[in-house]
Amino acid sequence: MPYTSATADTENISSVTLTQGAAEATAPLYNAVGGQLSVHMIKPRKTAGGFMDLSYGSYALNREFLRLDSGEIGHTGVTGFASFSYRNANQWRGAGDSPRYHVDSRLLREWGKGSSASLIFSFNRQRQYYLRAPTRTQWHASGTHFNYASRYTEGDSSYYLLQENARAQTLLTAPLEFRLNRHFHLSLTPYFIYVAGYDGFGTTLDPQHSYQGNQPAGPLQASAGPQTGQITAVATDTFKQAHSGITASLRWDAGRNSLTGGAWYSYYDYSNPSRYAAVDANGGVSNMRGYYPILTASGEPLTSYNSHLVQQVNALFVQDRFHALSNRLTLSATFRAIMVTRTISNQLAGARYRNGASYFSPQPQLSASYDLTPQDQIFLNGTTGFRAPSGISSYNDRFSVATGAQTRSATSDTRPEYSIGEEVGYRHTGLVNVSAALFNYNFTNRQISTTSNLNGALVTESLNGGGQTARGAQLEVGLKPWHHFSPYLSGQYIHATIDNNLKSGMDYLPTRGKKAIRTPDFSGSIGLSYDDTHLFGQFTLNYVGPTYSTFMNDERIPGFVTANLSMGYRLRHVGFARSPQIQLNLINLGQSGYLSGVNSVSANARTTQGVYGTTIAGRAPTYFVGGGFAGGVSVSTGF
Repeated sequence: MPYTSATADTENISSVTLTQGAAEATAPLYNAVGGQLSVHMIKPRKTAGGFMDLSYGSYALNREFLRLDSGEIGHTGVTGFASFSYRNANQWRGAGDSPRYHVDSRLLREWGKGSSASLIFSFNRQRQYYLRAPTRTQWHASGTHFNYASRYTEGDSSYYLLQENARAQTLLTAPLEFRLNRHFHLSLTPYFIYVAGYDGFGTTLDPQHSYQGNQPAGPLQASAGPQTGQITAVATDTFKQAHSGITASLRWDAGRNSLTGGAWYSYYDYSNPSRYAAVDANGGVSNMRGYYPILTASGEPLTSYNSHLVQQVNALFVQDRFHALSNRLTLSATFRAIMVTRTISNQLAGARYRNGASYFSPQPQLSASYDLTPQDQIFLNGTTGFRAPSGISSYNDRFSVATGAQTRSATSDTRPEYSIGEEVGYRHTGLVNVSAALFNYNFTNRQISTTSNLNGALVTESLNGGGQTARGAQLEVGLKPWHHFSPYLSGQYIHATIDNNLKSGMDYLPTRGKKAIRTPDFSGSIGLSYDDTHLFGQFTLNYVGPTYSTFMNDERIPGFVTANLSMGYRLRHVGFARSPQIQLNLINLGQSGYLSGVNSVSANARTTQGVYGTTIAGRAPTYFVGGGFAGGVSVSTGF
């Protein structure tokens, strides 16, 4: 699926909005359980010009961005822009760099009141090396020095060049808006996304006793190391994704009432063969894309899976918004019906060839707001959400390449997550802006995304976390500019618990009442900004509380604080330059690395007795490491 960071450069984004609770009815999404993040691209300027931004900083960071605006092309009313950016930097810990190339472009034609047609193209290509995720024991022993090896020695599969990730993404979309008359408005958005890439991880193979699925692979057609007797290889997870779709909606406005109805169709084709490539004596690999793979005795590429997924999504939605009591009361009701069909094939020997699932999810939503005064409002939301298991690996049989034993069944639980949420709150606007809310969420078949090791490759899969209840409160307070200063404060308290015992083998772990993983009780931030149109700056202090990484709550990471500071100066006009500015950014002030999140979750870190008395062995979770201190300077200007 597309990554937000790969879709548009920040200089080409006009606004970012977050819809809490659930996705909007017209959004081409079916799995946004917690809410919807929307990114809106800027419009091309009506006059010719452009914008450039140059940045340099820590870890050999260099980034160059250039956008050119055509202005109106002839007398057609069409405007457009195209931009290119390049960025590279060394890894903040360990060896390697991360080059990124990006192109954005947009053509726009507007006419009448509310009619427009756009053509948007985006291309992103990037490569990077994975940072090794430590267990808590490894973190305490090595800290930020725990990572992949920077030099290769024979048989060392932890060499950093073997842990490579690369992807190229192309996005093409054509949003169309038609104001048919003063009552009807038609929206059409066709789109196409193509992504290709690979994930590589170092591993070792037995040249004589490896398996293809549950069948012996015979002597592998690759050379073993003279000292180790093993084949050092890269387990390459290659993928190609083609995703096309269209959304269509028709809105009817009549006085105090606005009625919208529409549909969304999506076709997603995903192929995912794994391959192994031999490593030479210097740690080099012939090809990371699997073009020259290690072959079995029969001449077939050695693989852990050879999967193909086709997914189709059909969604119908209707929404009605009504204003009453002199527009002080706003009522909104939405109903969406989501239908998802997945068909998966796996050509691995011994594996179930065909698998899949079909899901149907009704999603009603209700909201109401009432303006007590022009500055004060109370609101109430009721939402529902749906999410299918992520990752094609959740539907595949798995086998050990070392023993041929089956390690996972394709008939494992793939039930979808469903959520029901309620929120009630208060907003005040004025010199001081305040937003406060209480919320309650109930989840069934809570989908927990994690990573697992499949014959040397780290793959994404979903775990069924059972039922979950989350209740809490959130508060935001911000002051409008006062003598050019604007302070800000936000915080959230959440009490999230697991509702039932979770299955482990033939027994159950006693997890009922335990706190939910990846959910800190408290998080918050404090900010202060200053802007007198020339001198500007911003300081933010963020806190994230302790977070559990196991369903049994027998391991967690401590809370952490991060601080960032930016300051700069801008001018109005200097020659051809429009509003040139220079800015200094300081990130992670006072930090030299910290555990910032959970990479792979675990049912229990310590050996635990199950509900029926079975001894359930523990497994250590792994963690993300937050970045160290970094600084950067950027110079930008319009023209």
